[in-house]
Amino acid sequence: MHIPDGYLSPATCGVFYAAMFPVWYYASKRAERELKLKQLPLLALGAAFTFVIMMFNIPIPGGSTGHMTGGAVVAIALGPWAAIVGLSLTLSLQAFFFGDGGLTTLGANCFNMAFLMCLSSYYIYRVIAFGEAGSARRLFAAGAAAYIAINLVALAAAVELGVQPAIAQGPDGRPLYAPYPLSVTVPAMVWPHLLFFGPIEAVGTALIVSYARRMDRGLLHEGGSLKPLWIALLVLAVLTPLGLFATGTPWGEWSPEELMRLLGYIPAGMERFGDGWRGILPDYSLPGASGPFGGLIYILSALLGSALVVAFVYIWGRLWKR
Repeated sequence: MHIPDGYLSPATCGVFYAAMFPVWYYASKRAERELKLKQLPLLALGAAFTFVIMMFNIPIPGGSTGHMTGGAVVAIALGPWAAIVGLSLTLSLQAFFFGDGGLTTLGANCFNMAFLMCLSSYYIYRVIAFGEAGSARRLFAAGAAAYIAINLVALAAAVELGVQPAIAQGPDGRPLYAPYPLSVTVPAMVWPHLLFFGPIEAVGTALIVSYARRMDRGLLHEGGSLKPLWIALLVLAVLTPLGLFATGTPWGEWSPEELMRLLGYIPAGMERFGDGWRGILPDYSLPGASGPFGGLIYILSALLGSALVVAFVYIWGRLWKR
């Protein structure tokens, strides 16, 4: 789901940055008006949760992997505009610090996983849970909203990757960037999300919403203590090495070596732009780290990333409250 550098043409990347700049501005202004200062810890917690949950890679038949995004949980809890801010900060940290997703493609990744995911899941939830909805309908609404939204995100990413061979070719006719056409990218991205990742996102979202409501406090409420949810986040961070058992590469996030094996060549544009910034801790680890030491580094990355996301949210909050 995180599109790496080199997979989208510079023109495509520019379009998505141009689209996201007004979205980021508008989302910040809406969140500034709608988010109360005492809700800032909720946004920090939600953003940190999305960071950690995305480290849990899940294998599926065929050798690929994927993960939850958690965007629907934050959108349902705090509204779409605060969620867009939180997810954008998370995705920016992943790209800059851990090399998860590209810097040139950050606008596209934020459009997909922050803007499209949060906005669609929030309004789908509101439509299904309209009126005096009981707990069962609210949970169904949360799960359905997450399921539909993650599939919309998968379709958007598939289209963005699939149009590249048509809009950017070299003199030899080979694609310069993402190499597969829509006839390949759409089924390759959509079917796994319809059958595997969509249900995982739906069940995970419904369970989290159910947990928060049973507590009658926390992520979905203003008055209660957030301590149990911070503890739950810490537990999730410690368990992140479970994601290392999924050894396959997410579809559309191949390394140059993997592309060489798949295609017999590396697209020229991808070779040019794909070797840019790899992050300070690429892939949430250190070169050569493996075994128990690799698991420990993964946990430390989860804790460090969570702390940085929380810090970014509070810095953002201080800036717009000035």
